[in-house]
Amino acid sequence: MQKFGFLCLAIFFTLLLCLSINAAQPQPQPPLWQVYQQSLKTAKYVDLTHTITPNIPVWSGFGTSKFEPTINPKTLQPYNYKKDGFEATHYDLSTDQLGTQLDPPAHWNPNYPAIDELPATFAVRPLVVIPIQDKVAQNPNYHLMVKDIQAWERRHGRIPEGSVVFVRSDWSKEWPNPELATRTKFPGVSLDALKFLHLQRHILFHGHEPLDTDSTPTLEGEAWLLHNGYTQAEGVTNLDRVPETGALVAIGYPKFKGGLGGYARYIAICPPSWPYGVSVGQIPESPLQKADKPLHWDKQLGVRVR
Repeated sequence: MQKFGFLCLAIFFTLLLCLSINAAQPQPQPPLWQVYQQSLKTAKYVDLTHTITPNIPVWSGFGTSKFEPTINPKTLQPYNYKKDGFEATHYDLSTDQLGTQLDPPAHWNPNYPAIDELPATFAVRPLVVIPIQDKVAQNPNYHLMVKDIQAWERRHGRIPEGSVVFVRSDWSKEWPNPELATRTKFPGVSLDALKFLHLQRHILFHGHEPLDTDSTPTLEGEAWLLHNGYTQAEGVTNLDRVPETGALVAIGYPKFKGGLGGYARYIAICPPSWPYGVSVGQIPESPLQKADKPLHWDKQLGVRVR
């Protein structure tokens, strides 16, 4: 009986030792964490998004927007850092079609999803950038053609299924000139090119720098897209700072119930060797760096500035 007791104790301590050894050994990282450590952490990040202010270009049919300090409903006075310990902003936005956008198909067709109904799978996709800026320099009304897509594929290979295709025209280099929204001639994407991208290459969506898809009287390209359940990006920028192939795009937008347009944020995730952008750890992130000057309200501009 005594030997049996010693045997049980030996087994018990052996199990404890095994558990201790296993606990001390490093465990392999989950696969997606490895992707972050090996690729995303060292990547270069480039913002493809315009900053929203009250005076950015917008279609005249939507009117202007207004920013104001948020008012305390009890005192009818703006919240103040010194008095209240914080400040906030009241946004009187004339439309959800403002600045850099993500258009859900419900913008033109109520039978398709609104912005809050888009799938979470939109989050990260391969990014293709097709340049037409040289042709736009010769013809401000030039539209992406199927032959431009085929020329890109001869250089880089077939466009990946499910990717996001942004069309570089350099139209956004004049932003935020209000006159941009009044021009009837601007670079666009032809209907044939849109059909080729969606029906032949099965992309997720395309994006362009101007605030409309095309300059036809009926917006035939935008009509075809949104009436058939496709989304699109508008008002993207900085496409001269991302590679034509090999990058990813991270896609974010607010989830307004029944929203027919989306203030979007697009971030290109580029290879570590890419000359533009910033990498994780290159600038302070947590805590963020303290600014040299505090924010203050500029009555003339209608926004907070430093």
